[in-house]
Amino acid sequence: MQTYEEVINYLYDHLPYYQRSGQAAYKDSLDNTITLDVMFDHPHQNFKSVHVAGTNGKGSVSHMLASILMESGYKTGLYTSPHLKDFRERIQINGEKIEKKFIVEFVSEFLSLNSTKGLEPSFFELTVMMAFDYFSKNKPDIAIIEVGLGGRLDSTNIITPELSVITNISLDHTYLLGDTLGKIALEKAGIIKRKIPVIIGESHPQTSLIFKGVATELSAPLSFADQNFKVGVGLLSQDNRQIFTVRKGEKVIYQNLRLDLMGIYQTKNICTVIAAVEQLRDQGWIIPESTLRNGLEKVCENTGLMGRWQVIGAKPRIICDTGHNEGGMREVVTQISQTPYKKLHFIIGMVNDKDIAGVLNLLPRDAIYYFTKAAIPRALDENQLMKMAAFFNLHGKSFPSVAEALGSARLNADKDDLIFIGGSTFIVAEAIP
Repeated sequence: MQTYEEVINYLYDHLPYYQRSGQAAYKDSLDNTITLDVMFDHPHQNFKSVHVAGTNGKGSVSHMLASILMESGYKTGLYTSPHLKDFRERIQINGEKIEKKFIVEFVSEFLSLNSTKGLEPSFFELTVMMAFDYFSKNKPDIAIIEVGLGGRLDSTNIITPELSVITNISLDHTYLLGDTLGKIALEKAGIIKRKIPVIIGESHPQTSLIFKGVATELSAPLSFADQNFKVGVGLLSQDNRQIFTVRKGEKVIYQNLRLDLMGIYQTKNICTVIAAVEQLRDQGWIIPESTLRNGLEKVCENTGLMGRWQVIGAKPRIICDTGHNEGGMREVVTQISQTPYKKLHFIIGMVNDKDIAGVLNLLPRDAIYYFTKAAIPRALDENQLMKMAAFFNLHGKSFPSVAEALGSARLNADKDDLIFIGGSTFIVAEAIP
């Protein structure tokens, strides 16, 4: 394989890829990751990191932390998944995507080293090792590492970070992680390391005791962001920034904190980020207030984050959001209810291994629906989704592609209407220009 295109095709076509094929690509052990780590001479040991897990919000939190550390003068790595438009979004340093040349050379080296071993890693396992090798060779001061799925058995979980962060717990991937919040929390708590501080974004009666128990057992200092910080509901500035006031106890510690990410749900993520920043400061990282402010104001500019309550059209306003499980969609529906519009046009597609009924039950009954599917094997058939939606009194038409659904919505919508696109990360990826 000589070209970048050939290498990318190999990664997608020859390795089990969870985003496309689902459960078949999930490995319930770290054996392959550990073997790969030995193969590439333990790259994960050569850089400092922050490890971020959680059901919803971990992507936003990872990008916010990376932006703040960049603005603070640190050479900052960022590993996230899945990507929306370009594989190279997953691995970056200071907002610059990994070079195509490195990807080609890494895969070639893997194929050479593996020629006698016969290891069969998943797409995610090999991609994580690529990120670790990239950071090892390019020596960032710190890298933000987002967990892919769960925590305990996630390929990223061989690192010993400066700080562990768990944003929140909601029901998602229940067939792999467990069917209760408690079981899922136990999987996420798997990233807690001995004596390494851990920030939990949201308290919950079913999960807080589990996190406390695991942290106590591992002598890991633990704090709950939402118990220490309160964020006032964001106002919207004329230049499309959310403006927050942050309190610690009774004291206002930040006024007019500006964030370029839309979505009311970012109030929760801001709490988690502020708690993480305070902890990093306590550990000697120099993060002045001015760089925290600049970092939050320029998240998208610094890191290229997309798909979080992102406006992609006007008159009619077109908004997309990657919230795709019950917890994420509840936040989206709340945001829609606070957005002015004459009529709501809702483009939705889902993957077949989610709690589809749980999501459909949350959706507004008075919208016009455009049922569709992303171009991946895991996508739920649009006609099947339309039939399921009818049980919840959600009505509309089905379309075989996102482009056709969006085209129809544009034709039907008046300039004062709202077109929302969501239900799956992959629907959003196809909708974003």
